Amino acid sequence: MAKAWHLVRRPQGMPVMEDFALRDLPRRELAEGEVRIANRWLSVDPYMRGRMNDVKSYVPPFQLDAPMDGGAVGEVIESRAADLPVGTRVQHMAGWRDEAVVPAKGVNKIPDIDVPEQAFLGALGLTGMTAWFGLLTVAEAKPGDTVFVSAAAGAVGSVVVQIAKAKGMTVIGSAGGAEKVEWVRSLGADQVIDYKGDVPLAKALGAAAPNGIDVYFDNVGGDHLDAALAHANQNARFAICGMIDGYNASQPTSLRYLMRVIAARIRIQGFIVSDYLGKIAEFQQGMGEIVASGNFQREETIVEGLENTLNAFLGLFSGQNKGKMLVKL
Repeated sequence: MAKAWHLVRRPQGMPVMEDFALRDLPRRELAEGEVRIANRWLSVDPYMRGRMNDVKSYVPPFQLDAPMDGGAVGEVIESRAADLPVGTRVQHMAGWRDEAVVPAKGVNKIPDIDVPEQAFLGALGLTGMTAWFGLLTVAEAKPGDTVFVSAAAGAVGSVVVQIAKAKGMTVIGSAGGAEKVEWVRSLGADQVIDYKGDVPLAKALGAAAPNGIDVYFDNVGGDHLDAALAHANQNARFAICGMIDGYNASQPTSLRYLMRVIAARIRIQGFIVSDYLGKIAEFQQGMGEIVASGNFQREETIVEGLENTLNAFLGLFSGQNKGKMLVKL
C-alpha cells in the first residue's frame, strides 16, 4: 500500500517528528484523465516550512491530517490519459509520498535528453528558474555588477553563483564551514565568506566587497540582509527569494540598516518563481546554454527512503545540504 507523510500538528518553532505521521494511502481507481505515478525522487525545500503554519500566503497551507505535497519526479505506472502512457517519466507536485494519483494536466513530461531525471527538480527545474529570474529579471543584474549571494552552497544559491559568473559578474557568496566555502569557490565565486567564522558578517562582507555590492540575492534574511544593506551601493537591487533564518523564529529578524534604503535608493523586491512560469522557454534556452558549456556544476545531497523524508527536510535548517536536497525512493 502506498504511503504519504501527513501533518498532524502545527509546528511551534523548529518542527519535530511528533508534528508528522507516515500513513497508508487508500488505493482508488483512476478517473478519466488521471495517471498513477511511482515516485522516484522527492524534493524538500525551505518554503515548505511556511506551509506548515495556518496563515495566508502565496501557497495554501498544508491541511492537518491530510497528505503533504511538493515537487517529485516519477514514472507513470497506470494511465487513463492518452498522452501519458505507462512508462512516461514525469515531474509533478504530489511529493512526500511514494505513489501519486494526479490529473494529467498537473504533470509535465521530462524531456528525453541526456540529463539525470532528478535534475528537473533542481537546476533544470523550479530551483534553476528561481535563480535565473531572481537574478536577471528581479534584480536586473548585468555584466560588471558585484553580486552578493547568501546560502551560496544551497540549491538556489549555487545556481545563482554560476549564472552570475557566466554573465560576467563579480560574485561574493556566503556559506557555512570550510568545506562549503571551498565548494562555492570552485563554482567560480570571487570571494566566499564563512558565516560560521569569527568575523561578524557585516565586517566580512565589507572586506570582501570594498567597493560595495550592486545586487543582493537573499535566501537567508537576518544578519545577511543586514550586511547587504550596510554595504549596498547607490541604486542597488535586492531580490528576496527566501529568509530561512526566520522560518522557525518566534520574533522578526533584525533590519538594523534599513534606513540605508532611502539614502542609497535601494530597491528591495520579493518574488515567487510561479510569477515567471510563462517564460519557461526563455529559461530553458538560457540555462541550457550554460549547462551545455560544460562548466556548470550540479551538486545534490541525497537521502534515501520515504521514511527519511522528514530528516532530509529538517536538515535544510542546519545546513546539512550541499546543493539540492533530494530524497531517493
